[in-house]
Amino acid sequence: MASPLLETKLHIPGRRRGQVARPRLSERLSRGAESALTLVSAPAGFGKTTLLVEWLAAAPAEGRSAAWLSLDRRDNDPALFWTYLITALKTAAPGVGADALSLLQSSRSPIEAVLTTLLNDLHAMPDDVVLVLDDYHVLDARDVQDGMTFLLEYLPPRIHLVISGRADPALPLARLRGRGELVEIRAADLRFTPEEAAAYLNGVMGLVLTARDVAALEGRTEGWIAALQLAALSMRGRDDITAFIAGFAGDDRYIVDYLAEEVLRRLPEPVRHFLLQTSILDRLCGPLCEAVTGQDGGTVKLAGLERGNLFLIPLDDRRRWYRYHQLFADVLQAHLRQERPGDVSGLHRRASAWYEQNGEPSEAIRHALAAEDFERAADLVERVIPAMRMSRQEAAARGWLTMLPDALVRVRPVLSVGYAGVLLACGEFEGVEGRLRDAERWLDATTGIGKGSPAPSAEMVVGDEEFRRLPGMIELYRAAQALSRGDVLDTVGHARRALDLSPEEDHLCRAAAAGLLGLASWTSGDLKAGHSAYAECVAGLRRAGYVADTFGCAIALADIRIAQGRLGEAMRTYEQALRLAPEQGGSVLRGTADMHVGMSELHRERDDLRAATWHLLRSQELGEHIGLPQNRYRWRVAMARVREAEGDLDGALDLLNEAERRYVSDLFPNVRPVPALRARVRVARGEVGEALGWARERGLSVEDDLSYLREFEHITFVRVLLAQHTAERAERSIHDATRLLERLLRAAEAGERTGSVIEILVLQALAHQRRGDIPAALASLRCALTLSEPEGYVRIFADEGPPMASLLRAVAKQGIAPSHVRRLRAVLDKTEDGTPVKQGLIEPLSERELDVLRLLVTDLNGPGIARELMVSLNTVRTHTKNIYAKLGVNNRRAAVRRAVELDLTARTRDR
Repeated sequence: MASPLLETKLHIPGRRRGQVARPRLSERLSRGAESALTLVSAPAGFGKTTLLVEWLAAAPAEGRSAAWLSLDRRDNDPALFWTYLITALKTAAPGVGADALSLLQSSRSPIEAVLTTLLNDLHAMPDDVVLVLDDYHVLDARDVQDGMTFLLEYLPPRIHLVISGRADPALPLARLRGRGELVEIRAADLRFTPEEAAAYLNGVMGLVLTARDVAALEGRTEGWIAALQLAALSMRGRDDITAFIAGFAGDDRYIVDYLAEEVLRRLPEPVRHFLLQTSILDRLCGPLCEAVTGQDGGTVKLAGLERGNLFLIPLDDRRRWYRYHQLFADVLQAHLRQERPGDVSGLHRRASAWYEQNGEPSEAIRHALAAEDFERAADLVERVIPAMRMSRQEAAARGWLTMLPDALVRVRPVLSVGYAGVLLACGEFEGVEGRLRDAERWLDATTGIGKGSPAPSAEMVVGDEEFRRLPGMIELYRAAQALSRGDVLDTVGHARRALDLSPEEDHLCRAAAAGLLGLASWTSGDLKAGHSAYAECVAGLRRAGYVADTFGCAIALADIRIAQGRLGEAMRTYEQALRLAPEQGGSVLRGTADMHVGMSELHRERDDLRAATWHLLRSQELGEHIGLPQNRYRWRVAMARVREAEGDLDGALDLLNEAERRYVSDLFPNVRPVPALRARVRVARGEVGEALGWARERGLSVEDDLSYLREFEHITFVRVLLAQHTAERAERSIHDATRLLERLLRAAEAGERTGSVIEILVLQALAHQRRGDIPAALASLRCALTLSEPEGYVRIFADEGPPMASLLRAVAKQGIAPSHVRRLRAVLDKTEDGTPVKQGLIEPLSERELDVLRLLVTDLNGPGIARELMVSLNTVRTHTKNIYAKLGVNNRRAAVRRAVELDLTARTRDR
């Protein structure tokens, strides 16, 4: 007598309350019902069953009947499996399968005969039926698989089979895929999107997480639904949710218990052992796994893991490289440390050796350090230092060096000097001299610098060429330290000694020494000598193959040209640097983003604000990682100046504040400090008190000794004095400004700094105008126009507004630089047309606020307005708040109504 069937296996599981709707997947399943087989294959916890239950809930509405069978290991008995399957079908189609069941129960009929009878019944069915086989991965009996293959081969069109499991079934999937008879939903499809994760965590679980918290958790779990559920359980009752999310990993007790129970405990021991051994790898390929485990068949084993959905994620289309899901890897590593602690070091050593042999030194070093094989790691780091220096990967090199025992680094001269170079490249000077002295102890016997110390042993130096260049490099780094202290004489002395000690073929050291001499000249205000030395530096770097470093030099060369008032040459410097990238195989070199920032500054000065913005966006698109360390603050300064030119002074101030926070000191002279730029914006906003506060803080006075390094600050101070005169009518302010301008002009002319000369002449013209001396004002303006016209200066005039417009009208009558003056007047007229004086408000809206107001009239929401204006959402909120205050309203609808009353919407449309 046959055993009774367990009816609960045939029931569609009940729907859970509060599920996240997933219409994208339900729609895909519905489309898939038109083919023979839908395969839902993913690791445990990806929501396979939940998805199918939700989809089947809509099956009657779509004209289908549904049958369900939950499988377990007992179903590897063919008779039992087919009995259950036919019985399941009968729940959806009562008249089906009676004869087939009789054959199964009453005789020893071949399975093929049973299935043929069943197929004939199914073929006669008038309606569509979906049969779901859940947990199919538990079936491994050959007879069952053969029967399923036969069933699929002759399945009638109205019958659709859905197989759900943690591993791919042993069925002819490739053949079905080729026929278009297979629809697949896999882990990558099932993972929660950020929106679904937010709906689950905040909606279903009732948490109150920010968008950033949700994104962080979604990233940590990689959308794995079970992990999100377990994380939500762990978060209950916690006060600091953000800190919990930041530290959420595979050591969470719920994650550990889940994976141990649902995955690891069910695996065959060889597979489990392979997983533990290879868990130390961030990336896996067959040969690497063979090297680490000491066993053949790595590629085959990885393919098996992928078929088994063991949290293995392919990293390429050729299925060569994989990685484990990060939480799964965390759990595996925890088990490895717990069960086989003595194996960990050896596994990392073997991985290090494989990576070294296969030309991946960074990974070789990482595994050597993980194995605590510090001697080997030190050798590898020493060999890779020149390449890291060339590719400007100082942060990575520093990370390795700090992980080595300090005692080991101190007795290895190449590493000691390399460490000093890394510190300098990161803008840190403390500790540099100590590293250089450590190295010098081993140079005495071989270079004649000092006496009495032994030469280093072969174990302490792995590369003779790098060792021979150390004397010159030490002097070079000392020159850099001297420059950071502002000691120009010492800088020049050490740089020249570096040239003396460096072999002629050491192009890198000699180029760097020339660059330091150029910086010393630039800092002293000798721009001609500075440019010449820096040009020599660029040529040397190219000979040495350090093309990426020439980008940093291009910034210096262009900055010098700008100070000299030669904007065209500055632009050509950036353009030539950008043309180098294709010569490097088309790869984007670090520093490329900086070239666009520099070009933006030049376009802005020439009043091509669209081009200026495009270059900044292009720089942003390339990414901060493609920029030099200074790019972050230089980009914000450049964008602030564009905003200022557009009349968005609030936005400019925000950007300058952010630029100051991101400022990175380097060896370049800081000739345009961010606080001085901010003081200029304060002046433009009429905040004279704040600007005077800056001047007091900097200790500025008209009696100061003048120098190139403080020239920008002193010119800014003049602007503050002129603003003070406007606000307070203080005669002393205009008198002091005039005196200081005269001294600044003489100094700038003597130093051939034409860029400064033009600005000083512009301010001089405005100062004379305020004193009523129009002839003197026009004389100064004529000089400024003559100097500026060939280079296309615009904003330096246009930013002065109506007072400058008045002077330009006067000078136009004299026929001075007529085309140049016409263009400047056109720019000023355009600006005046948009001035807020005509708005009928006590406090008029700025240019940028008018832009925001124009978009408030539309259906765009805040993020949409931010995207349209290419600003942050916070900036839009600030502008909106200001608009409400100036219009005297407290919501968007009222603001639009008020704008219409004032005819501001028509004006904004005309802009």
